[in-house]
Amino acid sequence: MPQPLHVTGPAGSSPDHAGPQLFWSRESLSSPDAALALPADVVRYWTARHVVITGGTSGIGLAVTELALSAGARVSVLALEDAGLERLSAVAAVEPRLAVFAADVTDKGQVDAAVAKARTHHGDIGAVIACAGIARPDYFDRLTDADFVRHMAVNYFGALHVIQPSLSDLRGGERGSITVISSLAAVLPCFGYGAYSPSKSAVRTLCEVLRQELKPQGVTVTVVMPPDVDTPQLAAESATKPAELRALSSSAPLTANAVAEALLVGAARGRASVVPTWSDRLMHWLAGVAPGLLAWIMDRTIARVQRRNLR
Repeated sequence: MPQPLHVTGPAGSSPDHAGPQLFWSRESLSSPDAALALPADVVRYWTARHVVITGGTSGIGLAVTELALSAGARVSVLALEDAGLERLSAVAAVEPRLAVFAADVTDKGQVDAAVAKARTHHGDIGAVIACAGIARPDYFDRLTDADFVRHMAVNYFGALHVIQPSLSDLRGGERGSITVISSLAAVLPCFGYGAYSPSKSAVRTLCEVLRQELKPQGVTVTVVMPPDVDTPQLAAESATKPAELRALSSSAPLTANAVAEALLVGAARGRASVVPTWSDRLMHWLAGVAPGLLAWIMDRTIARVQRRNLR
């Protein structure tokens, strides 16, 4: 089995993802060498498969890139032209199974051109993994129209733009797959995520529509809904994160590697959705069967913070 590849240096600026955590502790899922522990059927699925990954130079996207390469995939990364892209391009210069292309996922023309280059470099596309995303939390009345538009442009249209030009390859190949990072905040919207949660909810809905349409054509669609993840994006959120959201997100975040591992396993096995841990799966379930209970808990947490801030 190929050995894991690790890209060192400070994280790039490609954004990542966040989600609510509330009141459950979270188990640790993986180590930095988790690729070596991927089940044999999962490794077989990814080996030699051409995988296009957006946002693959930082955070979750970078962890997915490293893990997919470790599983033997041929990987094409699409990301913003920044220091992260430069670092990964240096790795690609000595790793023939990795190719890196500059593209802003909000620009359909740039993505179409990058996907065409990826196809020329690595052949037909066997999987798409959309990791590029942004999160800027704040109180609703402090968010601007530009904030709402930007979240939809990156989180929703960014996924759409990479899926569209890849679809003909996915339909024509052997069990092609589409995987998109949404968020637990898509099913459990949180105080302070007025721009983020709706954009991730749109992603989740898109994935379900695509799942229904593409399943008869042999293409699987997986939506991944992680909670807070320890990435550069999560650290950047601290500048504008309301105190109420901090209280709702008080548990320790997952590692990017843990999410990457759950993603690659779920996509390889054709799962419709992936929620990385049992505690978050419980929260996801409760959001469907007992939304009033979760709303009550969240409201009490928010009220407690606001009372404390009035003192």
